[in-house]
Amino acid sequence: MKEITIDYILRTTWLAVQKMYNEEAAKFGTTMATGFTLLSIDREKGTPSTALGPMMGMEATSLSRILKSMEQKGLIERKPNPDDGRGVIVHLTPFGREKREYSKERVLTFNETIKKNVSEEKLKHFYEVADLINELISNKKIYDQNDK
Repeated sequence: MKEITIDYILRTTWLAVQKMYNEEAAKFGTTMATGFTLLSIDREKGTPSTALGPMMGMEATSLSRILKSMEQKGLIERKPNPDDGRGVIVHLTPFGREKREYSKERVLTFNETIKKNVSEEKLKHFYEVADLINELISNKKIYDQNDK
């Protein structure tokens, strides 16, 4: 049997999670990307639009499309940043807060289900491995190590 690579497991698992969240989000007339954005915006103070992309690991153009769609649906409103006249703060509307709660419930349900089915020790190892993978990537220790 052919060996399954780590990246294959990561990719297929993430695609399954993404599909599950999108199917659940569709029941509420939204998408996983919108739910993730709702959860990333500070509930009370809002969040600068320039901070959202890096926080979510998204490119500005992709985020811009999502924010435009969310604004059209009445989930968010953009207000000038009082500390920086060029910037914009993204705020949740009351409707956005309501949809945010749906998203939060779904994420918590997913997490609780995993925790009920995976031992604390295995989860700890999972987090450690994920942290190490992220560290190796961010410190360019996978491909760039031979380029020096």
